[in-house]
Amino acid sequence: MAIQDVPASTPSTGWMRRNTPPHITTLVLMAGLGALNMNIILPSLPSMAAFFEADYALVQLTISAYLAVTGGLQLLVGPLSDRFGRRPVMLGSLSVFLIATLGCLWADDIYTFLAFRMLQASIATGLVLSRAIVRDIVGMDKAASMIGWVTMGMALVPMIGPLIGGELDEAFGFHASFVLTLVFGIAVGLIVLFDMGETNKNKSDSITAQFRQYPDLVGSHRFWGYTLVAAFASGAFFAFLGGGPYVATEVLGISPSEVGRYFALIAFGYMVGNFLSGVYAERVGVNGMMLVGSCIAASGMLLALGLFMAGYQHPLSLFGSMLFVGVGNGLTLPSANAGMVSVRPKLAGSASGLGGAVMIGGGAGLSALTGALLSPETGAYPLLLMMLLSSALSVIAALYVIRVERVRAAEAKATSQMQHSS
Repeated sequence: MAIQDVPASTPSTGWMRRNTPPHITTLVLMAGLGALNMNIILPSLPSMAAFFEADYALVQLTISAYLAVTGGLQLLVGPLSDRFGRRPVMLGSLSVFLIATLGCLWADDIYTFLAFRMLQASIATGLVLSRAIVRDIVGMDKAASMIGWVTMGMALVPMIGPLIGGELDEAFGFHASFVLTLVFGIAVGLIVLFDMGETNKNKSDSITAQFRQYPDLVGSHRFWGYTLVAAFASGAFFAFLGGGPYVATEVLGISPSEVGRYFALIAFGYMVGNFLSGVYAERVGVNGMMLVGSCIAASGMLLALGLFMAGYQHPLSLFGSMLFVGVGNGLTLPSANAGMVSVRPKLAGSASGLGGAVMIGGGAGLSALTGALLSPETGAYPLLLMMLLSSALSVIAALYVIRVERVRAAEAKATSQMQHSS
């Protein structure tokens, strides 16, 4: 194992111990709460538009603007956790999230609702810190495997989230989804409080010093390669978040509860990909996993586009093809994230935050653009083409990372030979 891959500590074998690293279940719940908060309201966007008497494009900001705020917050969360520790930043973010969720329940106009919805984005801290914590305690290839297991468990939440959200919407209205999110948030907060020990053993001296180290991170070609793979791979899914509900309800004519059921296919595919990452990432390596996953996702979008062009405009033509995107992202993202936070291990939190900001910020742009391009006249094609383009760019970025790694290995070999000969 390379020196930079030596873990700061070893993983915890127990649970509910405040002086050890968090149990993997806690990491799953930390990341899963953010996934639930994002996904559970997807089937309810048309209902929200009707309740607040607002245009769908405005209500769609609950996804696209939420993603943009999430991306901006990740720029702060990473350095803050590198400076003050993972535990206090996580607990503080959970507190803000719970207050914001109450605000969403009380809001009686769309603008107040959107303001509290943006505050809910604080829960993205869970995803940022789960990656950083994994890198705190294990090396890079092991981190890819462990992140695969974490995200596999996390994938259960978005798999059932839209399904539950759709059923709750039809039975009680969209507010019921926020009640469920509030209860789950309280439960996760208590678990974090009693189980999450501090894993950052090398805190930076000051927050300004932490930000001054950003040039070292952003100057790394490897960091940007891994980040772009993650950004484009997840971009396909974020584009779907922006346009999928519209296509499902307005083009394919299915109900909110049916949308939730079909969304389970995507999350199931993601969980399968995560499982395969957990099993094979250490053996195959992060670069190979990224390339295979990106190719599978792009193939899925080619299939969807072909089916729609052939006239097969059925829900399974869209959601069945998205199953391949789920599998592909499940293979790609754990390895891309592990590579991202391993380029500079002492900046794991900052790398996770900056990489996540690029990933989420790009996703927000794709989500908003896709939603704006869709209309009854265009049908599903803007969505399908946007997702295909994003998946194809992920393949190109993965090939770039492989090339950079080969050049780096060749230079290291040449240097070693020169030193040996001298």
